[in-house]
Amino acid sequence: MMLRHTLATLAYRAAKVLRGAPADFSSYALVPGSRSAGQILAHLGDLMDWAASIAEGKQTWHDSPVGAWDADVERFFAAAAKFDALLAGPREAAPGLREGTEEKLFQGPIADALTHVGQLAIMRRAAGAPIKGENYFVADIKAGRVMADQAPPKREF
Repeated sequence: MMLRHTLATLAYRAAKVLRGAPADFSSYALVPGSRSAGQILAHLGDLMDWAASIAEGKQTWHDSPVGAWDADVERFFAAAAKFDALLAGPREAAPGLREGTEEKLFQGPIADALTHVGQLAIMRRAAGAPIKGENYFVADIKAGRVMADQAPPKREF
């Protein structure tokens, strides 16, 4: 299923940008009044929780406060894993996954999360802690692999 591969791609890219962030990165903001990296990370967890709630057929949204960076990283990946399990499991466990819902899940929480992972990558560079570029076409990304522990990059530059 393409949506599961998209979720795995999100997890791969998120793992790269979240791994090895500087200790003070959570409070970093590009300009005064913009979201901090920690606020974006908390929002990423909210997006995955929202996606799972849609799949469960009981759409709910929560604005979570910023927590400790490592705890919020764990929360994001745990929520992504829950969402992936719902996508992979029996439809009885995911009554919200009906005709047309997968497209809406892509255009809503998944696309939003991809945008925010890109923002975090830009913020890492601006904060003086850039991540290496990568040829994502050859990356070892597999549906179902949605946790922080990802395959190593095949070709960084």
